[in-house]
Amino acid sequence: MSTAPSHAFSAVETEAVYRAIAERRDMRHFRPGAVDPAVLQRLLWAAHQAPSVGYMQPWRFVRVTDDALRGALRALVEEERLATARALGEREDAFMRLKVEGMGEAGEVLVVALADGRERHVFGRRTLPEMDLASVACAIQNMWLAARAEGLGMGWVSLFDPARVAALLGMPEGAKPVAILCLGHVDAFYPKPMLELESWAERVPLAGLIGENGWPAA
Repeated sequence: MSTAPSHAFSAVETEAVYRAIAERRDMRHFRPGAVDPAVLQRLLWAAHQAPSVGYMQPWRFVRVTDDALRGALRALVEEERLATARALGEREDAFMRLKVEGMGEAGEVLVVALADGRERHVFGRRTLPEMDLASVACAIQNMWLAARAEGLGMGWVSLFDPARVAALLGMPEGAKPVAILCLGHVDAFYPKPMLELESWAERVPLAGLIGENGWPAA
């Protein structure tokens, strides 16, 4: 006799959800090829289904299809990559060996931004104003999982100056870009997160992150 909650998905459906979570990767290697417009629309739909604090829906998406504009955006990323490398000190050389973006090969490049006028939304943000960013992160994760289920790779690039990207894309005052998403076809998904494969970092054990009635024990 099944003990699954009455509202649970079927076993196959549940397994698919957990598989998408487990196999999602921050991709940096793409092969050329356009993304089917219908698939792209489904991924954006998935992003737009994300939860948002106070139902503010603060996400905005800019699809970058102009080659010159994409090149200018990539130049800003490269500038910040070099600055980040210098700031890392003794890990500079190791960082410079990492591939941090796939903007030149990905079929789609999208910039995700926080909308302007967010100060109007007080519900859920009076003491935690950063919940607008948390809401956008949920939208990006929805899109990421949907992309994995569709067999497409996606990578989140965060090496850029938000003000300069906002100016480049003509965003209104108060809007703030938070992610450059590379989306496209891949030859294979990494067997582990790329930074684990490159020995940059390892996933910490879950047990050490969970506390009961207080902060997790060290």
